[in-house]
Amino acid sequence: MPEPDQSTLARRKDIIAAMRNIVPADGGVIVDEDQLRPYECDGLMAYRQLPMIVVLPENTGQVAAILKYCHIHKIRVVPRGAGTGLSGGALPMADAITIGMMKFNRVLDIDWDNRAVVVQPGVTNLGITRAVEHKGFYYAPDPSSQIACSIGGNIAENSGGVHSLKYGLTTNNVLGVEMVTIEGEVLRVGGKGLDQSGYDLLGVITGSEGLLGIVTEVTVRILRKPETARALLLGFNSSEAGGDCVAKIIADGIIPGGLEMMDAPAIKATEDFVHAGYPLDVEALLLVELDGPKVEVDYLIEQVGAIATQCGAVYSRISESEEERLLFWSGRKNAFPAIGRISPDYMCMDGTIPRRRLAEVLTGMQVLSQRHGLRVANVFHAGDGNLHPLIMFDANQPGDLERAEAFGADILKLCVEVGGVLSGEHGIGVEKRDLMPEMFTEDDMKHQERLKLAFDEDELLNPGKVFPTLHGCGELKTLHARGVADKFPNIPRF
Repeated sequence: MPEPDQSTLARRKDIIAAMRNIVPADGGVIVDEDQLRPYECDGLMAYRQLPMIVVLPENTGQVAAILKYCHIHKIRVVPRGAGTGLSGGALPMADAITIGMMKFNRVLDIDWDNRAVVVQPGVTNLGITRAVEHKGFYYAPDPSSQIACSIGGNIAENSGGVHSLKYGLTTNNVLGVEMVTIEGEVLRVGGKGLDQSGYDLLGVITGSEGLLGIVTEVTVRILRKPETARALLLGFNSSEAGGDCVAKIIADGIIPGGLEMMDAPAIKATEDFVHAGYPLDVEALLLVELDGPKVEVDYLIEQVGAIATQCGAVYSRISESEEERLLFWSGRKNAFPAIGRISPDYMCMDGTIPRRRLAEVLTGMQVLSQRHGLRVANVFHAGDGNLHPLIMFDANQPGDLERAEAFGADILKLCVEVGGVLSGEHGIGVEKRDLMPEMFTEDDMKHQERLKLAFDEDELLNPGKVFPTLHGCGELKTLHARGVADKFPNIPRF
């Protein structure tokens, strides 16, 4: 991480006073060490750092005032949502203000005619569905942490979930955002319309990991709940056979609502924890959900069953009720905490590969497991090739964390080697930052940095994340964010 700026630390009292003038609410500015401790890391708990201070704004005006002050006084800023991220994207800095957005927790508008919901970024992912489910609607992206993760954090990382194969990631379900730049300007990008003219700035913002600005309002699309949804459990004697079945289902033109896979260690840990009825005598388990009109679902279940038989399935079970379908999914949704019950620590990786290389990569992971001397359990979005290997280790054992990091790096390198990418939905953060050259050339990264510096020329927003080395705007001869109105004249300002 960048070295702390000593001049900023020397001004800490003045900065605290300024923040209390902007956010006067009791508890709006956190400065005591014990109260700062909950903010020292996100879901990647291997890396920790106390923030200089934490500020909890309550409205867009306060966010704009904070960022304007930080821009004028050259103070670093780390945006933070619910803290459930798994790549260290919200890791604080000793000389930075951490801006927590969880007081932005209201549903602002439900537009049934346009099938759109406007929310503040602190609303949880599941909270959106709960706000609309009484009329038969839901919000499609559903990360495993959906009960806790915020929609603002979902935008930062472009989160997915078990239903992303058919219904898309966050980027496919967000219609518009309100965002504050580091200079304190409030921009509105997109809206309730299906398509927006001009540059795809919404696509740039989604997945930008807090490097471009802070989102203060979000408009998402909602979908009508399918008429019928049923799930199948399919067991195989090898991960290779399970991976082959995944490829053949997609090749046959079938796009399930969800298509997940678990290997034997994950199956056992999950069943012991949730008691979802998973078979314990198989090496790989597919969880396939088919949704739509009843006649279509019944037909597709037969098709998938036939494909599974061709691929050597040794176990098959179809949900016969909504309760049973949800029970099947409860196992998958609780796989991560299930692994936490059998290992003192674990590191959840996140790489994406072509589906046809699935069996090869799973075999390669077992080789790497033996090489590094650490166990790995696999539970992942098989339909779109988004892997989530869970590396088990004990941080209290000297060298274990370093071995887990090396193991994880080798897994991600393997993903890139077979034509995949470093992240599917967790983001780069600090976890994968130093692996960026494995995927991108120096020129590739410089072009990405130019975009970053166009919004944040002084590199104040979430520094130390994503880019191994950040070049100055002079070196890159980039367009910077001063005079944003001249560069983006079509973006409404408030």
